[in-house]
Amino acid sequence: MNDDSDSSNGNGNERSERTDGGGWFRRLGKSIAGGPRSRSDILEFLTEASEEGLIEGEALPMIEGVLETADLQARDIMIPRAQMVVLEDDWDLDKVLEIVVESGHSRFPVVGHSRDEIVGILLAKDLLRFSRSDAPGFEAAALLRPAVFVPESKRVSIMLQEFRSGRYHMAIVVDEYGGVAGLVTIEDVIEQIVGEIDDEYDEAEGAMILKQDERRFIVQGLTPIEDFNEYFATRYSDEEFDTVGGLVAHHFGHMPRRGETVRIGDCTFNVQRADSRRVHALQVTLAADEE
Repeated sequence: MNDDSDSSNGNGNERSERTDGGGWFRRLGKSIAGGPRSRSDILEFLTEASEEGLIEGEALPMIEGVLETADLQARDIMIPRAQMVVLEDDWDLDKVLEIVVESGHSRFPVVGHSRDEIVGILLAKDLLRFSRSDAPGFEAAALLRPAVFVPESKRVSIMLQEFRSGRYHMAIVVDEYGGVAGLVTIEDVIEQIVGEIDDEYDEAEGAMILKQDERRFIVQGLTPIEDFNEYFATRYSDEEFDTVGGLVAHHFGHMPRRGETVRIGDCTFNVQRADSRRVHALQVTLAADEE
């Protein structure tokens, strides 16, 4: 009897160790029986699961991203109208190529007589045919793909489904009056889930500060404040924050979204890229010299 009892206890301990994860899932099921009380409850259990090794480290931020998209609308992640790179339908090939090469984008909205008249989308790859000596005459209108329009209130989660089902990669965001408010790409939506996706054109292959013109610069959020001060001859304090992104987020008082702007001293900071965790890139505009 004693031997049987000892054997039973040993097997019981082994079963307990083997089913530790199952016990956690049972606790999860009991805690949210009848439906979760809040999203924070779900995240709390997922965080615990990650800490216990039941969810891989990179999976948790992705799950959080999926949950966050339920609250996001097109206006929250769009590239604002003022920052859109567009082509005009009456430009010649040289002018079009100049903008395409300079920006490094693969798709471009094409406007007519005004920036609110989007007549189509031009793909950079469609310009390759004009590199041949026997290429036909260039006419932008003949190359245009139909533009897709979505309202500012469009849910990001629904947009992702429509991007996939419709097989398009860019949508023009319009306001309640039908005017162009900005644009959204499928990459913008995916970045809300998986985080920043860099390509070979992003921030000039890793440059921390990229000059656009005499007053505008693209600055990566992780740029040390000390380096920023040295470059721009500014005097921002680095006692509380080490990076420009941290400094800017502090002045907003919340984690800013793309398109939000704040002025700090003589510089205006416009958020170019950000997620729920940090600011990735900013457009810095220097104050104009007073006459």
